[in-house]
Amino acid sequence: MAAIIITKDTELMQRVIDEIKTCFDPEIPVDVWEMGLIYELELNDDKELTITMTLTSPNCPAAESLPAEVETKCSQVPGIKSTHLKLTFEPTWTKEMMSEVAQLELGFM
Repeated sequence: MAAIIITKDTELMQRVIDEIKTCFDPEIPVDVWEMGLIYELELNDDKELTITMTLTSPNCPAAESLPAEVETKCSQVPGIKSTHLKLTFEPTWTKEMMSEVAQLELGFM
């Protein structure tokens, strides 16, 4: 499942995605973007970013740190005015949401 991206500023959004790709679940050697944990990115005309993401499970040991890391790193991307992260568990994350890169890295393909 690919993330839904809503923006007119594709260059700034690419910088956001590049920053998200530096965030890793400490137990999994794949970044959260390739894991499919980012469900939606919305950047409005005022450069306010909303991130909708999930975790591999509600009991994920990184539940305290990973969403905060994603939000903090994205808020530091030059050009982003503000960042708001929404954590959701709908739909439930499954390994099929991972990119082919992630599935290969983790031995699912």
